[in-house]
Amino acid sequence: MTENMKNLSECKKELHLEIPASEVMKEWDRVVDQYASRAKIKGFRPGKAPKDMIKRMYSPDIRETLINNLVPQALNKELTDKKITPVGQPVISDLHLKENEPIRFNVTVEVWPEIHLPEYTGIKVAKKKVSVTEKEIKDSLEELRAKSAEYIPAEKRGVKDGDYVVAEIKGKNTQTKRFLPTEKVVILAGHQDNEEALNKNLIGLSSGEIVHFTIQYKKNHENKKLAGQEIAYELKVDSIKEKKLPDINDDFAKDLGNYKNLKDLKTKLKEQLRASKEGVQRREMAEEIIGKITEKMSMALPESVIEQESNALLNRQLSSLPQQNLSKEAIESLREDVRKRAVRNIQNHLILTTIAEKEKLKVSEEEIKEEMKSIAKMHNVPVARVIESIDQEGQKEELKDNLLIRKTVDFLVKSAIIE
Repeated sequence: MTENMKNLSECKKELHLEIPASEVMKEWDRVVDQYASRAKIKGFRPGKAPKDMIKRMYSPDIRETLINNLVPQALNKELTDKKITPVGQPVISDLHLKENEPIRFNVTVEVWPEIHLPEYTGIKVAKKKVSVTEKEIKDSLEELRAKSAEYIPAEKRGVKDGDYVVAEIKGKNTQTKRFLPTEKVVILAGHQDNEEALNKNLIGLSSGEIVHFTIQYKKNHENKKLAGQEIAYELKVDSIKEKKLPDINDDFAKDLGNYKNLKDLKTKLKEQLRASKEGVQRREMAEEIIGKITEKMSMALPESVIEQESNALLNRQLSSLPQQNLSKEAIESLREDVRKRAVRNIQNHLILTTIAEKEKLKVSEEEIKEEMKSIAKMHNVPVARVIESIDQEGQKEELKDNLLIRKTVDFLVKSAIIE
């Protein structure tokens, strides 16, 4: 096989390959023999039909089989010999195939760029002072208090804001006269996401009471089945539960866990808040360091990788947005934004993996096990379940890669000059 290679860009190469005629004809004869042995042609015993007839009858299939047998094999060998690792799928073009002639074809492959790192240790970054205020501790206590709330029956009074109401609700479309399915629902009275008419009619109702009201839904309502419709509702209160918050005292602290008293709880909360802020600060310093490294580099990237990452980011962002019809201009603006982020993500990952390789940073099996334990603790599930889930979904290499990136970031922060 003969070939020549041309660099189209830093990340794209074009190869012209030629498979010798002798090799092509040898494979051609072998493929024709295969078809001849299986062909059922009237007037001939299996395998006895003339080869010229087989070639004429099965010409497209023979050509396709021949190409599938020879081209990938030749391409893979050439890429291996040249130590080229393609990014994505190689694109084959201008394929020439005629009997008694060589197979000639062009291949375009994208590759990762060669990374030339600037000096990445001793980079100067500013460190902001981390402090925890009394208000932040108080807010954390209130969050814990809200999570510890109890809901007790309040059957001797009407509904108030903040009550949880179990109700049966029926609806009828005032235009079509069609009834909606009867539903048993739990409503947080007075919540801002409720329809205004619901909140207004619910307040003051006692258990067992029935109220009738109508809601005219907007045309752009998120529930398309209700959008633009006028629905007449009948709501019956089944039960009312009142939210009761515990007092913030020593008993409250002890009930939460292994805390001696309220003072001990506040101390632990302060430590957690400080650790969280220091983690944020560490990430910000790491981003600043990587940003300064990137500024000193000129890095081309494979277009297919940018496209893939952009699409993933765009789909993630669109799925997190409320259901709405975005304009063409808004979509294009979003595409430009996610493309910039995609480029930044890929550049950062390449820089960090290259530094990890240069510094010979590795992730041990013990570190992977410890990370699995942390994940299990965070989600309050057994470690065995985390291990099983990671194995089933084939995420161990991804977990290992994330740990290596984190270790590399830690290395950069430790080797920086923090002012």
